[in-house]
Amino acid sequence: MITLRLSKCCVGATLLLSLAAQARDLIVLVDTGTEMPMARFEQGQLVGGIHKDIGDALAAKTNRSARFLALPRKRIANALETGGADILCSYVPEWLDGRFDWSKPFIPIAEVLIADRGAKRPASLADVAGQPVGTVLGYVHPELEEVLGKRLVREDAPTAEVNLRKLAAGRIKYALTSQTLLEYRLKLGDPPLSLHPPLMVKTYMGQCAVSRKGRVSLAEIDKSIESIIKDGTLTRIMRRYR
Repeated sequence: MITLRLSKCCVGATLLLSLAAQARDLIVLVDTGTEMPMARFEQGQLVGGIHKDIGDALAAKTNRSARFLALPRKRIANALETGGADILCSYVPEWLDGRFDWSKPFIPIAEVLIADRGAKRPASLADVAGQPVGTVLGYVHPELEEVLGKRLVREDAPTAEVNLRKLAAGRIKYALTSQTLLEYRLKLGDPPLSLHPPLMVKTYMGQCAVSRKGRVSLAEIDKSIESIIKDGTLTRIMRRYR
């Protein structure tokens, strides 16, 4: 009887310790459609990339451990609203509808129009009117749409990396992509690309969406962001992939 009671006490203590440890986690959401250098997945788990590095850095500043939750894009807003996750980073409010708070902007993001060297180098967005432009299915590009209107010919692909491979294979001549992805792929030389200097389309700063039902407050996240900027952590993370 004494042994049984001790066993039950041990199980209860272990469970309480486990719950306490989970309460100290920072649950970081990541869109499963994200690709390197932002995210690398193995068997559905985030194992590398800018999202992981930033999540780990922010968690450390709040004296927590980062726990990453990979979900499809359509499910991330609900996870934040219900407290199933604490933060989602490298987004802007226009991309995500829902009842959550937004951190200060801090992640540099740039969209560029790239052109194969065998095609005419565009001096402006208007120069690709009527030409197929590699875009990602489901993504909206208001800058292109505003300039080109009905003359925008989208050539949708499942990911931006697929568009780069289509460029390398000569299947398209133009594509819209992120500067970070482009620099990362050029660094790897995969796929091999011969491009004109890219045309800048838009620059902005990504933010973190913060759950109002999560384990961390907006003030804590903003303070952590200030810290990783001030001590150079953010700069080192971004440089790692360029």
